[in-house]
Amino acid sequence: MVHHQRYTYNQLKKGGDEEAGTLVLVWTNPVYYRRRKPKLFSFLLLSLLSCAFILAPTFSSSPFYHLYSFGVQNDGFSGNMVINAPLCSSISNGTICCDRSHFRFDICLMRGDIRTHSPTSSVFLYSSKNGDGFANSVLSMVDDGEDDELQHEKIKPYTRKWETSVMDTIDELDLISKRRNPGARQPCDVIHDVPAVMFSTGGYTGNVYHEFNDGIVPLYITSEKFNKKVVFVILEYHSWWVMKYGDILSRLSDYPPIDYEDNRTHCFTEAITGLRIHDELTVDPSLMKNNKSMVDFRNLLDQAYWPRIKGLVQREQAQEKMQNQARRPKLVILSRNGSRAITNENVLVRRAEEIGFRVRVLRPQPTTELAKIYMELNSSDAMIGVHGAAMTHLLFMRPRCSVFIQVIPLGTDWAAKTYYGEPAKKLGLKYIGYKISPKESSLFDEYEKDDPVLTDPSSLNQKGWEFTKKIYLQRQTVKLDMPRFRKRLLRAYDHITRIHRNAHLQSQLQ
Repeated sequence: MVHHQRYTYNQLKKGGDEEAGTLVLVWTNPVYYRRRKPKLFSFLLLSLLSCAFILAPTFSSSPFYHLYSFGVQNDGFSGNMVINAPLCSSISNGTICCDRSHFRFDICLMRGDIRTHSPTSSVFLYSSKNGDGFANSVLSMVDDGEDDELQHEKIKPYTRKWETSVMDTIDELDLISKRRNPGARQPCDVIHDVPAVMFSTGGYTGNVYHEFNDGIVPLYITSEKFNKKVVFVILEYHSWWVMKYGDILSRLSDYPPIDYEDNRTHCFTEAITGLRIHDELTVDPSLMKNNKSMVDFRNLLDQAYWPRIKGLVQREQAQEKMQNQARRPKLVILSRNGSRAITNENVLVRRAEEIGFRVRVLRPQPTTELAKIYMELNSSDAMIGVHGAAMTHLLFMRPRCSVFIQVIPLGTDWAAKTYYGEPAKKLGLKYIGYKISPKESSLFDEYEKDDPVLTDPSSLNQKGWEFTKKIYLQRQTVKLDMPRFRKRLLRAYDHITRIHRNAHLQSQLQ
């Protein structure tokens, strides 16, 4: 888990900084970019061309008028613009458009003759002399035979843009647009007829929360619109990551992922570099095509894992029926060892069984296959766990009919709510947060009763992430006050049995 402060997105303002949002002409004007060896004849011709641009808005009937059309989402701008279109929503061939207006991420779109070049960490976009209309025809008459760099963008395709410490570890890509003789381009080793989405699996990859929040969910947001007709090109490629999430990746793309460092030149006609992210473990329907939501993402997980576990689930259900256990709600306890462990977990199991739950204790390890965790939680009615990365598995629970109880240790209130509590509600789970008292924390035996560590955790958190991590995350265990916690178990049990009862009545009416 990585703690960070709440934030607000800075909106683009009229006449704002270019870094806040790049405005891109539909036609890339080479006049705008500096040539390495300008010539007098070239200068004169390009000056005439520039004059034509200056006069173009006055003569709307002129062909040059259409070169000024571009789209951004910005109420502060006026003129010939598509106001309701998002930044970079529509670009022409030979164009790179980068949207840098977001707090969490940058994203760049390219269209045209796109070729990867891993030895220089570059992606080239070649602009054909014969494909860019009148302007390139003029420039071809004064070509000095050398490459022209038309545009150069740099991007680190990872979704924690604000967090400098981790972004410093992310590989950077150079996106370069050039006008070049066809014979001088590096040949294509692999030609793709579908778009590319390029992103990094560096950073906090290895932590399941970040793998979903910073990677898998943003990948869904960015690529879902392609309906699987897309290729994933991965920087800082990890074979274990591709294997771990292979079931999900296969539901997002019909093609195997590509290691950017495979030393082959991959050629595309369209590419997106970077991923879009909405919020913590969130898909915002208002920002998605066809109003897709976290429930739709959850349905994708069903499609990814159900074929593999269907047989096992059916056998388990048959066995439960024989043992007359089918009517008992299933509770999964995500168990921890070491920090933030529930030290009286055995008592918790007994009390839950006394209430009427059928209890399964699950101890996920880094090597535990996700399909196995999915199988347990998809068939559960409730889940209990102490705040931590493993709570990400709430995504495997069934929306609208499951209960998630998060035990919240001292000093983790904001993170527990932001990273897991709110996402659980958005997924459609019944969320119950259990904030422990100081007496339920192992820190109670280490500090005086009036110590701020116990009485005012927020004051410690304000000192910085390292204080939070050292005291509240790494040195704290939990001993549940069972009479107090039992009330949450009863609330969950009543909610689940009411849902089951209503479902049974509905089935009888049908």
